[in-house]
Amino acid sequence: MIQQTPQADRFKQQLRESLQHETLNSRAVKIARHANVYTCGDQDEMVYFIESGQIKLLILSPEGKECLLAIHSAGDIFGELCLSGLGSRLETATAMKATILKQIPSSQFLARLSRDSLLEGFVRYLAVRIADQQQVIANLVTVDSEQRLGKTLLQLARTLGKKDQQNTRIELKISHDELSEMVGTTRPRISLFMQRFRNLGLIETNLDRFLVINEKKLTDYLARIAIAAGHHRGSRDDSFQTRPVIRQRLFPKLAERHIESKGR
Repeated sequence: MIQQTPQADRFKQQLRESLQHETLNSRAVKIARHANVYTCGDQDEMVYFIESGQIKLLILSPEGKECLLAIHSAGDIFGELCLSGLGSRLETATAMKATILKQIPSSQFLARLSRDSLLEGFVRYLAVRIADQQQVIANLVTVDSEQRLGKTLLQLARTLGKKDQQNTRIELKISHDELSEMVGTTRPRISLFMQRFRNLGLIETNLDRFLVINEKKLTDYLARIAIAAGHHRGSRDDSFQTRPVIRQRLFPKLAERHIESKGR
């Protein structure tokens, strides 16, 4: 995943202030929980600014399988792919909770960026988004599902989380089904890995039922299993059956509780 830089954070704050000013007298659009802002195939030339709530972006396969691309929260924009001139929407935007949006026509959006000298920053912002998506694609091909889940949780912590001493709290209820859509694996495997992370003290659920993530511990854990996986791939026996042996050496107590299932 791509780390956010202070420069990127400053631009996002400048963009939010600019769009708040632009939409000051615009009509707010209220979206109920689970309702769609737009769906794949819609003709829509609007960029959307989130005043409150959360929006998830999904792509559906011809078989109806969902892939969750991103989650956006207050102060974020989405729908900027309309600037590409492709016409139809390629994804579906759905409210994860009651959400209030402002709509900005694409031409008006670009004019505002130009007036506030934000066009260059917006190009950089889009480049980072593209790099982030490329990293996600690479992870789907090269990284196993446990590591993908860990990386996804870290990304959610950094984009949606609130810092609290050593931990980061995510005040958004994200289901195991939604995590499976983001990670590209089954819900039972998500549940297995989440329980493993809890047993290791990498994550926990607080009294408000918010997910709390220890970013340092989770990052260190992912680094260790990545090294172990690299050593395993370099060995003569590349069968998945040897994977539990690696885990047992690294985490003997955990190995007693869980047996790694086959496949990704």
